[in-house]
Amino acid sequence: MIAIICMVAPILFSLFGKGRYWCGNYCPRGNFYEHVVSKISPNKKVPKFLKSLGFRIAMILLVFFNFGVGMYQNWGNLSGIGLVFYRIIVITSLVGIVLAFFYRPRTWCQFCPMGTIASYIARVRGRDNELAVTNSCVACGLCEKACPMELSPKEQKGDKVTSTDCILCKKCVYVCPKKSITEK
Repeated sequence: MIAIICMVAPILFSLFGKGRYWCGNYCPRGNFYEHVVSKISPNKKVPKFLKSLGFRIAMILLVFFNFGVGMYQNWGNLSGIGLVFYRIIVITSLVGIVLAFFYRPRTWCQFCPMGTIASYIARVRGRDNELAVTNSCVACGLCEKACPMELSPKEQKGDKVTSTDCILCKKCVYVCPKKSITEK
């Protein structure tokens, strides 16, 4: 049941104008990476190709293809369908954990299929909840260091944070010494 919620919730949140809010505040996997895996992660920059559109689309296709084939093969068999969800959760979680050993704790979140879909829905639909960077920003870079998605709010000085990959975790808000980042 949790797997179904985690597949549907990011899309619903985005459809209702909340962008990737689910990802930064409720996703069990993201929270696991953030609070457990972060203790062993070197916190190195994620390679650009892992964040690229092509890689993200390839991940969506790979995961959904495997999900579709598994569902087709197990249609009518509830334990088989449960095993499909279980395998996807275990394999993708292990991929995320392994990548966190080399890069940042939320490396998986950079190309998570559900997060990617939520991000693109937010681009089309827009978001009702956004962060804004006031002109009092001194571009110290603390926000960029704190951001688990490697975004740079300081570059949006005097405007709102426009990246739909923002998971609205507000880590940038909490570390800003000038309180220049606010929620709109």
